[in-house]
Parts: sequence; C-alpha cells; structure tokens
Amino acid sequence: MPKPGLDLLRLADSVLLPGFVGTSPPDWLRRRLGDGLAGVVLFSRNIVTPAQVASLTAALRAENPAVLVGVDEESGEVTRLEVATGSTRPGSYALGVVDDVELTEALAADLGADLAAVGVTVNFAPSADVNSNPDNPVIGLRSFGADPALVARHTRAFVRGLQSAGVAACAKHFPGHGDTAVDSHHGVPIMAGDIEEALLPFRAAISEGVRSVMTGHLLVSHYDASTPATLSPHILTRLLRDELGFQGMIITDGIEMAAVSGPYGIGGASARAIAAGADAICVGGERSDEAVAIEVRDAIAQAVLEGWLPEERLADAAKRVGELGTWTSSRAPGAASALDGEVGLIAARRAVRVTRRSNAPVLPLTVAPRVVELAPEMNLAIDKGTIWGVGAPLSAMLPGTEVTRLTSAESGGPALEKLLQEAAGRPLVIVARDAHRYPWQLAALQHLLSARPDGVVVEMGLPERSDLGAVHIATYGSAMVCGRAAAEVLIGTA
Repeated sequence: MPKPGLDLLRLADSVLLPGFVGTSPPDWLRRRLGDGLAGVVLFSRNIVTPAQVASLTAALRAENPAVLVGVDEESGEVTRLEVATGSTRPGSYALGVVDDVELTEALAADLGADLAAVGVTVNFAPSADVNSNPDNPVIGLRSFGADPALVARHTRAFVRGLQSAGVAACAKHFPGHGDTAVDSHHGVPIMAGDIEEALLPFRAAISEGVRSVMTGHLLVSHYDASTPATLSPHILTRLLRDELGFQGMIITDGIEMAAVSGPYGIGGASARAIAAGADAICVGGERSDEAVAIEVRDAIAQAVLEGWLPEERLADAAKRVGELGTWTSSRAPGAASALDGEVGLIAARRAVRVTRRSNAPVLPLTVAPRVVELAPEMNLAIDKGTIWGVGAPLSAMLPGTEVTRLTSAESGGPALEKLLQEAAGRPLVIVARDAHRYPWQLAALQHLLSARPDGVVVEMGLPERSDLGAVHIATYGSAMVCGRAAAEVLIGTA
C-alpha cells in the first residue's frame, strides 16, 4: 500500500481541530497551521486571563487567518474561560426555568461578545438536547429543559444571540443526548425516546441558521441500531444533511471518547466519521499532543488510499470547514446590549425558586451560618477545577460564615455528627448538587435534617425533591452566579 503524499496529508489536516498543552501555541501547532490545519480546540489548561487568550489566538491567526478556534463555553457548569473564578452566567436549565427568550438571546450575545474579544470563533454551544431523563449523567443542567418546544425556542434564541456577536454557534449533541443513561465519555448511550421530539430543537437551530452541529456518540435504533451517530451515514448524511437540510459544518464530539474510539481507535473513528458525513474532527480533550494529531491525520489519509473514504467526501468536508473559517474571519462583533455585564446575574436571580416548609422565621439569616456543601464527582464535560457553590459568596456577604465541603467518602456519620456539634447555636445551610442521583447525598441530608429540622437546603442541580429542609432553595445551577443569587435569598436582599 503506497504512503499518502503531502497534498493528501494537507487535505486530511484541513478537517482537524486538535487540542494542545500550554498557554501559547507550541511549535508543532504553528507549523501545522501554516500548512493548512483547520483549527484548534481550547480547554481550561490553555486559559489564564482574557489578555493571555487574546494573545494566544492572535498567534494562531498569524499562522492561518481563517483558523477556527473552538471552545466549550456553554455558560454555567460547562465553562472554560471562567473555571478559576466560577461562571458569571447560569447554565441553560436556569434559562429554561425563567423561559424568557429575550433574556436567553441577551445572555448568549453577552457571552459571544466575551468570546469574540479573546479571539474564539466557534462556541460548542448550545446543548440542544431535551433532558427527558432526569437521571442523565452527562446532560442535566446543560439542557434548557425536558419540554421539546421549550428547548427549541431557547436553542433558537441562543444561536441568534451568539452569532449576532460574530461567533459561530454549534448545536449539540445530534440527534439528541437527553434521553440516555450512559455518559459517552465511558460507554455507548442508547437513545430510547421519541426521535421527533429530540430532533425538534435541532430543526429550530437549523431554521435559525446555526453554522455548526456537533454529533453525539450514541446509538439511535430508529435510524441505525449498530453504529453510533458520529459514525453513521444514516444519521449524518441521510437525516441531518438530506432530511433536515443542514448545509453547515458537522463536527464530532471529542473523538477520543470511548463510545467511538473504543472499537476503532482514535484514527479509525476519525476516518469513519468523515466517511459518514462529518466535516471536522474534534480531538484533544483527554489526549493532546502532536502524536495524536498525526495519528488522526494519517488514519484519514490512509482510509482514502484504501478506498473506503472517497477523496471527494474528504474534499467536501474540507470545503465546509473552510467556508466556516471564511464566515468567522469576516464577522464583526455585534452592538453592545444595555444588559452587558449584568445579564448573567439577572438570569440567575430570576431562576431561583423557594419552597418554604416551615412557619418558623428561618430566613433571612442574621447570624453567620455553618454551610455544608455536598460535592459529587462531576462528569468529564465539567472541568474538575471549576469554582462553584454557595459558601464563598455567602461568606463575602455575611462575614463569619464557615464552609465545609464533603465528598461521598467524607460524608459518614462521625463526620456529620462533628459538623452538627460545630453548628450548634448557628443556622445550618446544606448545599446539594443533584441529590436525587446520589444516595449518599440524600443520606447525608436526612442525617443532618433529622437533627436540625430548621436547616435550609440549597439544591444546585435538578431539584427532583423540594421537600427537604425548613426552606428549600432551587437554583437550577451550581455556577458562582447561581451561588450569589442563593446567598441573596438567604440573607434577605433578593
């Protein structure tokens, strides 16, 4: 079998968006961009300050003016720019709870302005998934909600707002990851629900002119019972292209995720995705050196030589990637909104829901409380270092507040009894995060509340139960801005 020539290797490079390590472009990346690499994906490891990111992206554009610079900045829990400080905007579920499409559009435009200012050109958002399974381990708060029509109208608004700022939106995870019970980082989810309901938000995004769609690594038996959507021509070509009429760039979710790389390897999965109808390969969230980028490039080129990936299909993919690069490089930022800088806090405040289960004057807090935050292990879409919670903003508002954060391994009876002793004579605030999905959180809540029925519960995930605590506060998000909104309720300034 002959080896691919330089022209074919360049063509394969023109559909790749790898990650990399460092806060400035490594030499290999600069060289590959100069030779036609499509772009990059930024992760929190690449981000320190806005000025540093702007310098990094300027260096990328110096090598390739039409470079695509992508990032997962959904707002809320899934942030890359604000990992170290906590997100200043709530996530999608909170926006769905408020259900004000003008607010969603304003927040997306505000987010887009921040991304454009630092040189990001493609934002892998919004999540157009309908979270019809409350036990979904990877979507949850990233979705606008469980009602397809609600998700559709907010998907449209988010796309409209983001693209008004000159940043390409990317509706994900096609054809819908909401009704699944497996995280595709680790295994193969199976979509069992109504496909037409799941497709409704994607139809809305396409109608709104979304520039990109990201594939989901899940099985959809209605269309293809044996091949994940990312690798399925039935789903990417016949459904997304032919039936739904999408003509923009199709990009894969992280190709190193086990649902697709497990059977075929990263290179094999990449070539199969292009053959199925994808235009761009996202790689580098978990593996991010030059060797991985070379492995993917070479596998795509080799598939052409072997005849099972037509060169015409690869050229068409490269053309669509190039068209998006042209669009993003020619866009001017939109006009500033009167809500710029405040829209995130406005949205977080409007999303808070309070259930009072006691007539006792539990709130507002006038004495510095003891705060216990129950911290589950997050899925890989959420950076483990992301700042979250109620304790920090409440401490700033009510000096003397003491905060303890517990993991499942630290939440046994002796630890809880010690906390109860330390909280004697003080208000007790217990912060949970998707308590319904974690038996250890429910057990800890019941232990603490049995001794302190006057305890206040703040649920920062999906509030499947609001019958816990003398007062139950649901924020529909764990971002710092959601914590601030909850703290305002706790001290009575909301």
